[in-house]
Amino acid sequence: MLTLHRCCKTFKVGAFGGTDLPAVRDVSFDVHTGEVVSLIGESGSGKTTIGKMILRLSPITSGTITFDGLDIATVRKRHQLKAYYRNVQGVFQDPFSSYNPIFKADRVFTTIKDEYFPGLSRSEWAGKVEASLDDVALNPSHVLHKYPHQLSGGQLQRLLIARALLLDIKFLVADEIISMLDASTRIDVLNLLGELKARGLGILFITHDLSLANYISERAVILYRGRVVERGATEKVFGNPVHPYTRMLLASVPQLQRRWEEVEQELEAPDPEEFEGRVSENGEGAPLVEVEDDHFVAVPSVDELVRTGQAVAAPDGRAPAPPRP
Repeated sequence: MLTLHRCCKTFKVGAFGGTDLPAVRDVSFDVHTGEVVSLIGESGSGKTTIGKMILRLSPITSGTITFDGLDIATVRKRHQLKAYYRNVQGVFQDPFSSYNPIFKADRVFTTIKDEYFPGLSRSEWAGKVEASLDDVALNPSHVLHKYPHQLSGGQLQRLLIARALLLDIKFLVADEIISMLDASTRIDVLNLLGELKARGLGILFITHDLSLANYISERAVILYRGRVVERGATEKVFGNPVHPYTRMLLASVPQLQRRWEEVEQELEAPDPEEFEGRVSENGEGAPLVEVEDDHFVAVPSVDELVRTGQAVAAPDGRAPAPPRP
């Protein structure tokens, strides 16, 4: 459905824009129909930038993003963009920035009707809106005809999800959409995403919460300083983390059965920059090596992966296998 191939994004910074700041570097992965892929990384790793590039809110510096075989960089005319957004929508972390405070919050529904459902009667549209609000556990009488400041962050976030559902989209960029929800509502939204996935919706779930990623996604992509350092089936990336940065992320998650003193050493070593920081002469990052089926890790070389004990050499010359526990 959606494929990113060697995508890069570089920002111009400095007083006169004379300095390049690489935010996304050589990122490749795909999202299939009816699949949730979690994009995981710390703040500043480039997660949201990738989401904005998919939504055409930020242009790609190099590489390609294709949706159903269409290179989205070629989508320029208004009717083409309208058709693209009919299938691809995004919900971002801060819902307050998505609303104009001088208009009522449900105006976001009115714009959808004007653009995509101009011929729908008022009663039919009201039924469609109520159904989408019910999907995200909102009572129409509690949220409709209210101004943004009269609603909580969680309610505003769920309104945006309902807005995307009105279009019967094929792909959703979900950027930290759970972060502003309370615990009682969080599981409802996660289960809703699971239901949408079952209907065939592809979802890019951008998060720094490893437990949420493990709960909902089939595949995980670990991002560090704009590069993919590990990706693959979620149970393999989480169950057998190979890259030092992935191990450090997992060790950083508080666990009820372990005290701080037990994980302190795991957090200190090894330094993830020892792997990620090395680049070849042509500026490319460390290649992704398949250490097991549907499990890829960025390493400077296969020999170094074996030498450092992150994997064992395969006798037939194939990619090395991860060490046995």
